Amino acid sequence: MTEPKPTAPTIPAHTAAHVLWHENRGGYPAGTFITKLLETWSSADDENAARLAAGWPDYAAAMALFNQRDGIDRLLAIAAGGDAA
Repeated sequence: MTEPKPTAPTIPAHTAAHVLWHENRGGYPAGTFITKLLETWSSADDENAARLAAGWPDYAAAMALFNQRDGIDRLLAIAAGGDAA
């Protein structure tokens, strides 16, 4: 029997908005904890970023999407209440 493939986490609108704000691309600010989490994430090496991703998969997905070719536009759409990634 094969194991099911894990599904990618859904990015909620508030998560997209927080990542956009953190990257100075719109959105709105998060609370203190998430703000510091995103600051830490930005300076984390791959091993520590993976640890953060395990605890906050929606933020990991949003951070990864931000770095894709059309990621900013997709995050803007999510933050505006459009389709979640």
